[in-house]
Amino acid sequence: MRTNLDDLVRTRLAEGAAVPALTCYDFTTAQGVVAGAEAFGHGVILLVTPKTAATSSGLRFIAALRTLADAATVPVSVQLDHATDLNVILSAVDVGVDSVLADGSQLGMEENAEFVATVRRATEGSGIVLEAELGSIEGDEDRSFEVESVGKTDAALVAPFMAASGAHLLAASVGNVHGHYKGEPQLDWELIASIRSLTPAPLSLHGASGLPASDLERAASEGIGKVNINTELRATVLATLGAQLEQSKLDGNNVFALEERWRAAVTAFTVDALARLDSRA
Repeated sequence: MRTNLDDLVRTRLAEGAAVPALTCYDFTTAQGVVAGAEAFGHGVILLVTPKTAATSSGLRFIAALRTLADAATVPVSVQLDHATDLNVILSAVDVGVDSVLADGSQLGMEENAEFVATVRRATEGSGIVLEAELGSIEGDEDRSFEVESVGKTDAALVAPFMAASGAHLLAASVGNVHGHYKGEPQLDWELIASIRSLTPAPLSLHGASGLPASDLERAASEGIGKVNINTELRATVLATLGAQLEQSKLDGNNVFALEERWRAAVTAFTVDALARLDSRA
């Protein structure tokens, strides 16, 4: 069922849990994610990368995700992730995303806030939930390399940034990275608490792949209501395809059976992600 991302996140936070946001590059993976959410009984967020959205079939893919989310028996929101192009954002809104991460994190604070505010004005009346990123998170969203966290969000900028941007959620750089962590990940919980005290907006944690279970269990209690997972999900998909591909060839090039195993692996992954982010599970 279609849901407002902000409402979904705030509801789950009140219940002591964070919502997993899982990157879907294809419809089979998205089906597995929704099936996992339905099996667990709680909502999820389907993430679409800006590279996907900008392809010739990207908007059709988003429309298909919209149909999948609407038919789900649990709340499912569709978000355009890390978007920097206003035209891509508006096109994605037109075909059905519920939320956008308007990513001006490579800009100065004032320019970043103005970019988010521009998106807010351009989508006014559409009900779109806006996420913003303050402080650049290292790494690549689409490829997995070892990355070291370098800079962190300046807490002193949080209040003026949120006031100027009008964002509903805030992604911050707090020791997290996109991809694989170089060495042991060390989230800055003191900084997270400081940021949380400066804005009523729920926080969004990017780069959850590779974080210890204790960090994920702690997330909701620290005001982190949305947790992005990409690298681990991609690895699960590729490992499943690698393990099952030869058998599918021997079985008469059985693509249907391969997709069934693919969906099942993603479903199990999603159930596990929901459980890891629920302190009561």
